[in-house]
Amino acid sequence: MKRLLFTFFIATTFVVPAAYAGGDPGDAVMASLLRQAPGLRSEVLRMAMEAATKAAERGLIKRRELLTVIDYSLPSSEPRLFVFDLAAHKLLFRELVAHGKNSGGDRASFFSNASGSLATSLGLFVTADTYFGSNGYSLRLKGLEEGVNDMAWDRLIVMHGASYVSREAIRVLGRLGRSWGCPAVRPEIAKQIIDTVRGGSPIFAYYPEKSWLQSSHFFHYAAEAFKSATGGK
Repeated sequence: MKRLLFTFFIATTFVVPAAYAGGDPGDAVMASLLRQAPGLRSEVLRMAMEAATKAAERGLIKRRELLTVIDYSLPSSEPRLFVFDLAAHKLLFRELVAHGKNSGGDRASFFSNASGSLATSLGLFVTADTYFGSNGYSLRLKGLEEGVNDMAWDRLIVMHGASYVSREAIRVLGRLGRSWGCPAVRPEIAKQIIDTVRGGSPIFAYYPEKSWLQSSHFFHYAAEAFKSATGGK
């Protein structure tokens, strides 16, 4: 019953076609997206879609056709930012993305909502407007989870391009360079990504962090999501 309800939310909120040649439409969409996004696990995408669905139901998201997923459990030396066009069932971007200086080396392990932490925040965000700042063309992000990422606006946690996000950085350092908490991307692709997702689309930043997974208001089945993400531990 839970799976049927979840599929209904996805089908009605994210413009999923009404019929497929056999099988569950939600499962068909999920399988199609995952085939296009090597490295992204099904449970992470399911959590992202569920969180975005609940935010859309509350009127917190304007652009329901897009979904950005960042899986910070993956190393920075691997592509871990995925942008999907859910209406077209298409992966638009699969990219490298940096985490905060105090979140870890190649692998992030510490996350914070505090000003001055220089750490990445988890949870569901919604994109806002663009501006030109010290990091060039940048995208403001609003955190939607109280106590988890709701200080992102005041902290100026934004998406921007950075020279330390490159294959050359990985070759030299064994990892990407690190930001002050911002999801920085390759400068060559930054404007294209920002212009695609700006103006009210969801960004879901994931890590199997116990307290967040158990308490997030954007998971309809928080306990089940945590159990799935941590292998039942």
